[in-house]
Amino acid sequence: MQGLRPLFSTMIFLLLLTGGVYPLLTTALGQWWFPHQANGSLIRDEHGVRGSALIGQNFTSEGYFQGRPSATAEMPYNPMASGGSNLAASNPELDKLLQSRIAALRAANPQASRRVPVELVTASASGLDYSLTPAAVAWQIPPRGAGPTSHH
Repeated sequence: MQGLRPLFSTMIFLLLLTGGVYPLLTTALGQWWFPHQANGSLIRDEHGVRGSALIGQNFTSEGYFQGRPSATAEMPYNPMASGGSNLAASNPELDKLLQSRIAALRAANPQASRRVPVELVTASASGLDYSLTPAAVAWQIPPRGAGPTSHH
């Protein structure tokens, strides 16, 4: 029993240090040095919180860029269910999903080049990406002189 005492006291010390002191210290420093980021980089307006600058939004109205697809559970860009689709590159279901996304993007922007940027059809590992590369944004901008198409 005498030999177990140092073992248990070391375990209690490390438990308090890594389970209590360290998380409290990093939380306090994060709030002090980076309060906006530590609190979720929330976007607010006169009606309250509208989202986060770090999480993509599911915009479906005209006038918004098409974001990267989300593979989160229950609904797109669900921050409580972050994760990828887990479909392997060899999975035929992934091929069908990518082809349907490409068809929808081409239908929404028929004047764009034939080559659709890969990030517009593939979900990220988190399913929450908020940013696009300049190439993905440029692909979605209609060429000069090409007005919006009407959908009947």
